[in-house]
Amino acid sequence: MRDIAEVPAVEVISSAAVHLMSAAAVKCGLAEDGPEGSGADLADLDEARKLITALAGLVTAGSTEIGDHHARPLRDGLRSLQLAFREASAHPDRPGMGPGEKYTGPVA
Repeated sequence: MRDIAEVPAVEVISSAAVHLMSAAAVKCGLAEDGPEGSGADLADLDEARKLITALAGLVTAGSTEIGDHHARPLRDGLRSLQLAFREASAHPDRPGMGPGEKYTGPVA
């Protein structure tokens, strides 16, 4: 294990974002089918909303610090999750009101 003092900030920010993305994907029902049934069975959109909003805040704030090369895939992943959330919602939020959209702007 590396000492946290040796880990560059870009790695810490990216790692935190990937953890949030993974958890949000599961909560949006995007998990692969497994022994417990389909990923949709695991969906919890209330939890997904919280995770996506936290991810949006991290990506928005961190993007200027980690540079476009590292931030672009995080922004793309965030946008994909926001769209997946909208698609999974029985009653989608109005544009600009979805998870994290107060940080990213409307996602369509």
